[in-house]
Amino acid sequence: MESCVFVTVGTTSFDELISCVTSEQIISILKDLGYSRLILQIGRGTVEPKSLSSESFTLDVYRYKDSLAEDIRKADLVISHAGAGSCLETLEAQKPLIVVINEKLMSNHQLELAKQLNKDGHLYYCTCSTLGSTLQTLDLSSLKVFPPGHPEIFANFLDQVVGLR
Repeated sequence: MESCVFVTVGTTSFDELISCVTSEQIISILKDLGYSRLILQIGRGTVEPKSLSSESFTLDVYRYKDSLAEDIRKADLVISHAGAGSCLETLEAQKPLIVVINEKLMSNHQLELAKQLNKDGHLYYCTCSTLGSTLQTLDLSSLKVFPPGHPEIFANFLDQVVGLR
């Protein structure tokens, strides 16, 4: 049974994350954790890793699909940029989530969102430079299920985080 990590950057470009997750260090950590497949959704990025397949590890890469739902559903772990849509879709699918903050973004509401969802126990967050240590210290069993089927709760929460309420 293959164990899969899905990485998404949504419709944006986050080359630093794609480079990070395809580094020898992170691939090695993922293998040590028992993952045998990595699927990358790279959006508008300029970094485009080559797909590869060996006996012990498969890497698949694509830019866009109409829906990420199937990749999220198949994943045992999702690593995502901090876009609200990607976070909500993953949490509603009840998949363990690591949000990687893009430190190059100005006025980073994404960081606020990730911090609050982490504080509430729904996800882990890190930066590209701390992804390796985050993966090595993960306790996925400690994550709390996000209440599904209530996007208005998430919308209200998001409004509060970005100061609209």
